[in-house]
Amino acid sequence: MDVLLIMTVALCGLSENLPNAPVRAITKPSADVILSFVQPGCLAEIACKEGDLVKAGQLLARLEDSLERAQYAQILAQSEDTTQVKASQASLEQRKVDLQRLEAAAQRKAATELEVEHARLDVRIAELSLELAQFEHMQAGLKLKEAQARLDRMKLLSPIEGRVEEVFLEVGEAVNALDKVVRVVKVDPLWIDASIPITQAVFISLGSSVTVEFPEPQPMSSNGRVVFIAQVADAASQTIRVKIEVPNPTGRPAGEHVRVICQRPDKSR
Repeated sequence: MDVLLIMTVALCGLSENLPNAPVRAITKPSADVILSFVQPGCLAEIACKEGDLVKAGQLLARLEDSLERAQYAQILAQSEDTTQVKASQASLEQRKVDLQRLEAAAQRKAATELEVEHARLDVRIAELSLELAQFEHMQAGLKLKEAQARLDRMKLLSPIEGRVEEVFLEVGEAVNALDKVVRVVKVDPLWIDASIPITQAVFISLGSSVTVEFPEPQPMSSNGRVVFIAQVADAASQTIRVKIEVPNPTGRPAGEHVRVICQRPDKSR
């Protein structure tokens, strides 16, 4: 009995290294992200539920943001207000007219050089006032971007197109920074990290097609594509990590045990 067991184990090990021998692996999502807020707050809205299909950029959750919205509205009004710039422009134009009149009067000896000099200084002061008004208006625009960034941090948007796998919190709960809120996964395509024996890996390259066999209760065979090949082999097992991308239009769950078959080129051709 012991001899039979040893022979069986040896044959199983040998079969793993045979050309085109199946390699066991496990499927995983091509994207799996757990989203968190970067600041604490009170959860005001959950805009999704487990199982929902979501698009990239879609709102998933929002913190209480009434204060941030009020600040944004105030700064928006300031950034759109050009009254101070217009007033400074009008003041500058008036000072220039006054200077021209005094310069003409000085030529007729009707104004002193001191009055002309004061008028020139008034023009310069008006120019600086206009520059200051324009600078403050530009600063208001920058503050508006800052306020928008603060408001955006109160929202969680999906970075990928996929399905909501888990919702960890409920509306009204207090949220600490980096607490788990929503998990989104993408299972079309699926990814497979397979440990391919070196004897098989030498015959594959990026873009190579491999066969992936899925198990019961819905057995099927699908063509996968090699998207990554590690540059360092595992010395103990004499295998190389190969990442395979498999289309999954039917939405099979990730985590299934599959068999990967690398097709060795036919030397007779």
